[in-house]
Amino acid sequence: MSESAFLAACFTRTAQTITATFNLTLDNHLEEVWAELTESARLSRWLAPGTIELKVGGLARIDFSDSGSVIDSPVTAMQPLRLLAYSWSSPGQPDRPIRWELEPLGPMTRLTLQVTVPSSEDAARAAAGWSAHLEMLWAALMGVPVKFPLNAFKAARAAFAAELSEAQAQVA
Repeated sequence: MSESAFLAACFTRTAQTITATFNLTLDNHLEEVWAELTESARLSRWLAPGTIELKVGGLARIDFSDSGSVIDSPVTAMQPLRLLAYSWSSPGQPDRPIRWELEPLGPMTRLTLQVTVPSSEDAARAAAGWSAHLEMLWAALMGVPVKFPLNAFKAARAAFAAELSEAQAQVA
């Protein structure tokens, strides 16, 4: 990807939430992608240090110590190698569900990520952050980890904000 290229999102809106959906086909086997999403040693390569207890009610804890944020949320759905869901929030914060779905495509994997935030929050920023982290996930799976792609994040945030603003204007 170029320095400012980013993964596109499809947005849906309700009165209370905005959901960004990302679809990505990866050249990796399902088991490898699942490991990247769930194993502590691999999470830090593309997201942040963390642990995820792979059972409904288990704890998803991801520590963004650089920004002072710690995600501390129960796992709300889990089906090995297929589905993982938890909230991208800490206790006392609004619910921000994320849902990972994996589908095998022969030797490749189709990954779908849904990120939902309250409509009062900056959905463009949230989606741009996940777009950037998905680029980092792809790079980690290819064996060439990269730092957070700030220019791509900025380009995605501006594009997503414009798209969400235009969609809101059409509804009004």
